[in-house]
Amino acid sequence: MKNKGAITGAAFLMATSAIGPGFLTQTTIFTEKLLASFGFVILLSILLDIATQLNIWRVVAVGNKRAQDLANDLLPGLGYLLAFLIVIGGLAFNIGNVAGAGLGLEVLFGLDVKTGAIISAIIAIGIFLSKEAGKVMDTFAQILGFLMIFLIIYVVFVAKPPIFEALQHTIVPQKFDALATITLVGGTVGGYITFAGVHRLIDAGISGVDKLPEVNQSATKGILVTAVVRYLLFLASLGVIMMGFSIDKENPAASVFQSAAGNIGYKIFGVIIWCAAITSVVGAAYTSVSFLRTFHPFFEKYYRTIIIGFIIFSTIVFVLIGKPASILVWVSTLNGFILPIGLAIILIVSRQSKLMGNYKHPVLLQMLGWLVVGSMLSMAINAF
Repeated sequence: MKNKGAITGAAFLMATSAIGPGFLTQTTIFTEKLLASFGFVILLSILLDIATQLNIWRVVAVGNKRAQDLANDLLPGLGYLLAFLIVIGGLAFNIGNVAGAGLGLEVLFGLDVKTGAIISAIIAIGIFLSKEAGKVMDTFAQILGFLMIFLIIYVVFVAKPPIFEALQHTIVPQKFDALATITLVGGTVGGYITFAGVHRLIDAGISGVDKLPEVNQSATKGILVTAVVRYLLFLASLGVIMMGFSIDKENPAASVFQSAAGNIGYKIFGVIIWCAAITSVVGAAYTSVSFLRTFHPFFEKYYRTIIIGFIIFSTIVFVLIGKPASILVWVSTLNGFILPIGLAIILIVSRQSKLMGNYKHPVLLQMLGWLVVGSMLSMAINAF
């Protein structure tokens, strides 16, 4: 397939953007709370994630414009609002991603966290200095994505979780947590994340009704990659908890790896959190700036320079003031609004023949999309 590299790259860009430091922590904490029944929450969130992602990716691809332009075509000024929310959210979360990358190098090499963050930022910047930045980004996301999966499989093997029990309660749960479900959906396709892959497809020229099979394949693959990592991490955490180890509240994910495989497990955690964080730095910077590129020729001409500036700014904020917890808490709430707002805009666009031509968006996808909008908006409002 001619576009295979870009299709897979877009899927992994989205997936590795979702799999950040917060992803690792969330999964561990909810496993401790729900035990084997957390498998059901993962399964339900996957279905909601796929519904969200297919809605957004199909409509953006058929419209052959980035999401902010479709929003502006729907209602002048709406695209600027969406871009503002995405960029602010992406910038704040990138500070956390840079911090996570620094933590990974601290675990691996004993470096100071801030020194590790600077080194990681330089590596991320190097990708965008390349003449073939798009292809390099695709390859980078895929290699580190597979590395994370293989390392977590090893930890699952060592942790010896009760796989049959986990699978059983994935289908028939003993308990359920709606907040956990919404949190997983927001963490997987919230904010800038779901737009990361489809904007990569637009940049690669993969758009239009005739390209929908490739778009569907890429969108679904991205969700499945995050689902595999999430489920494997859940199994590893469950195995450790069932062995009687306690989860460290300060660093839940690290304690799982260390309890399962000792010092080797701790080093594996270092590799995984670095991979998760550095790919999220790349994804957040690329996607956030993609929401600006069509607003003025300046942004299009210097978009790589702006991406690099985005990474540098995030790193400087972290180095100067550390991890700004208050900003991250505020923007987590903001992120809860970005998904329902962005998805609602896309769902309305899908009904506009002037923007979609003769394309008829599947009714079932629309219904599932509005279900996600309603549930996410309700949770976001309750967070205030």
